[in-house]
Amino acid sequence: MNDDRPVLIQLDISHYSEKIRWALDHKQVPHVRRSPLPGSHIPIAFALTRGESVTLPLLQMDGRTIADSTAILAAIEQRYPEPPLYPADPDQRRRALELEDFFDEELGPHARLLPFHELSNEPAMFAEVAAEAVPGPLGKAKGPIGLYARAYTGLRFGVRDEAAAATAREKIVAALDRLEAELATGDGEFLVGGGFSVADLTAASLFYPVIGPDEGPLPSDIPTPPALERFRDEIRDRPGYLWVEETFRRHRFAAADRAPTTG
Repeated sequence: MNDDRPVLIQLDISHYSEKIRWALDHKQVPHVRRSPLPGSHIPIAFALTRGESVTLPLLQMDGRTIADSTAILAAIEQRYPEPPLYPADPDQRRRALELEDFFDEELGPHARLLPFHELSNEPAMFAEVAAEAVPGPLGKAKGPIGLYARAYTGLRFGVRDEAAAATAREKIVAALDRLEAELATGDGEFLVGGGFSVADLTAASLFYPVIGPDEGPLPSDIPTPPALERFRDEIRDRPGYLWVEETFRRHRFAAADRAPTTG
């Protein structure tokens, strides 16, 4: 076995982890995936990064432990440049990285909070979703896992806060507006230039918890809270929503089918 494979330390349902999984799959990089119990990942990340970070994903590669999805993706791009995710043209590259930063900061936290908020009001559903995030046999204990998940997300992200949920809805719609405005400047398929880039990958990945594409990390039979489904219905016919579904369909499924090395 090749001990030089990168090791991705991740949360299975995390959209920031999905961003890095997608990048590794897109580049066909054999790698190992480790999924600690949510909550326990905080001291693990703190220890592995020597206090730099308490969040996942982390990537261990070439003797380094890299934190933050943007820095991780940059390291992957440098180490495995083909096929590229950064446009070659300097202006296009700058724009792609600006869009990555926008969706990381202005969409990512809110696309996480809103689904967790709606799930917190549906304990049985939350238990099913939480079980998908828990590795090994622990995932079978849905009742305790559901209680743990509600307590953890409430403390960690403040998901029980109605005002925060209202802000999340506004931010998601604003991010959808930005996505559609950017698409309108090009061919409607790619955000920057004429090919798939870090901008497309980031936007699609970070919208996945809200839109729930079939090719996303969660199984298609996982139930959706009624309130989240109503929110989806409000935006379902928008070009940006359809673009996220189509981007997953065209680009994620093919990448996922390349079967990276896991462990």
